[in-house]
Amino acid sequence: MAEYWVEAQIPQQKLYNGIQFPSVLSPSSTAPPSSLSVLTKTIQTQKPYLQSLLHKSGALLLRGFPVSTASDFNDVVEAFGFEEFPYVGGAAPRSNVVGRVFTANESPPDQKIPFHHEMAQVPEFPAKVFFFCEIEPANGGETPIVLSHIVYERMRAKYPEFVERLEEHGLIYTRILGEGDDPSSPIGRGWQSTFLTKDKSVAQQRAAKLGMKLEWLEDGVKTVMGPIPAVKFDKTRQRKIWFNSMVAAYTGWEDARNDPLKAVTFGDGKPLPGDVIYDCLKLLEEESVAIPWQKGDVLLLDNLAVLHSRRSFTPPRRVLASLTK
Repeated sequence: MAEYWVEAQIPQQKLYNGIQFPSVLSPSSTAPPSSLSVLTKTIQTQKPYLQSLLHKSGALLLRGFPVSTASDFNDVVEAFGFEEFPYVGGAAPRSNVVGRVFTANESPPDQKIPFHHEMAQVPEFPAKVFFFCEIEPANGGETPIVLSHIVYERMRAKYPEFVERLEEHGLIYTRILGEGDDPSSPIGRGWQSTFLTKDKSVAQQRAAKLGMKLEWLEDGVKTVMGPIPAVKFDKTRQRKIWFNSMVAAYTGWEDARNDPLKAVTFGDGKPLPGDVIYDCLKLLEEESVAIPWQKGDVLLLDNLAVLHSRRSFTPPRRVLASLTK
C-alpha cells in the first residue's frame, strides 16, 4: 500500500535538538486521492504513530487533507479517540458548533490573545487542544505556538530569583465575571456559562471543586484562584515547563470589570514585576512559530508542552477548537 501521508516541511518550522516544531503531515504524492473516511480510518489505525510525533514535537499540523466543515473536523477529532474535555472554568467566550467542536475564542478581531496554556489558571485542564481552519483569514489571525520548556529554561537563565519565587509561591489569579457573556472582551465569559448553571449555589459548588473562591458582587462575582503552581514537571518528557497564564492575565485580562495589574500576583499576594513580565512576553514572541492558516488545516497541540496565542486579523476568519483529556 502506498504511503498515505508524509512528514512535510514548511518555512515557519523551527528546529530544536534536531526535532521539527511543529511536525507537519501532508498527503503523500503517491497515495490515491483521499476522502474524509480514508483520513479518519488512517488516523484510527496509525494513532500510535501520530501520538509519538505529537510527543516528540509537542504540536502536529495536518495540512492538505479533505477536511472542509465543522462536522468533518468533529469526525477527525473523534477518530483520534481521546475523551472529551468539558469546558468548565475557562475564561474565553465560545459557543458549541457541532458535536465536540466549539468556536475558538470569539473576542474581537482587532484584539490579540496573549500566550497561554489552555485553562492553566485552573487545576483541571485539557491534555490536548485541536484547532481547525474552516475559513482562512483575509489577513493575519495566526495562532502562534511556543514550546513551554524552552520558555522555562530561558526565563530561569535570565531571571533566576524571579523563577525561584514563582516555583516557591505559585500564582493567584483574580477575575471579575458579569452574569452573562460580554462578547467585547477576550475574557468575557460570564459566571453562568463559566460554571454552566444559573444557580449561584451550584456555581459555588463547581468553583469549590476547582479550588476557586467566589465573592458575590451586586452584578457579578469575583473569582480568586490559587495559589496555583506556575511551573510544572512534565513527567512524560522529564522536564520542567512554564505552565501558567501569567503573561496573558497581566497584559490582557482587561475589560470594563478587570484591571490586568490586579488579575495575577505571586501566591503570597505580592505584585509581580512588570518589566520581567513584558520581557517574558518578548521572549515568547521570539521563540514562537506562527503558521498562516490555510483552509482545512487541523492543528493538534499537546497542552502540557505548548503555549498558544492569537494574532489580530482582518475578517473573515473562522477557526474552531475541540478540547480533549
